[in-house]
Amino acid sequence: MLCLLTSVTAVSFMATAKQAATISIYGFQLPVYSKWSFSESFEYLVGVSAAVVVHSLLQLLITLSRLLRNSPVIPSRNHAWLIFAGDQAFAYAMLSAGSAASGVTNLNRTGIRHTALPNFCKPLHSFCDHVAASIVFTFISCVLLATSAILDVIWLSKY
Repeated sequence: MLCLLTSVTAVSFMATAKQAATISIYGFQLPVYSKWSFSESFEYLVGVSAAVVVHSLLQLLITLSRLLRNSPVIPSRNHAWLIFAGDQAFAYAMLSAGSAASGVTNLNRTGIRHTALPNFCKPLHSFCDHVAASIVFTFISCVLLATSAILDVIWLSKY
């Protein structure tokens, strides 16, 4: 459930990341507009986070259904292996998405030192803050999925 909440939060912050402002380059005032969908890395983060939301929601619904019927939450080793594989694959995907988005965000914050391109986060601070929060929640989701995969391994080692 916690992974579901952090993934929904990551998608929400990224999907609301947009802002318009004006920057000055060599004395010229230029309007800038930034939105999460302008970056493939941010689109990738939203896509992977949305997939994790679906995965976590399905796991939660299946678990609740089995608990309500008083049946085992993990009925077989095959089911446990499937959950383990899904948790691990999504943990790696979240790590990949967070890392890709972090690179773009770092470039936005520092600018390009050897060119006239400025630090875009000064005029677009709200946009950059939303993106940063989304990346933080993406990495939290990654840790939660990795923890779930470890718990799956512990369950598999007992049975």
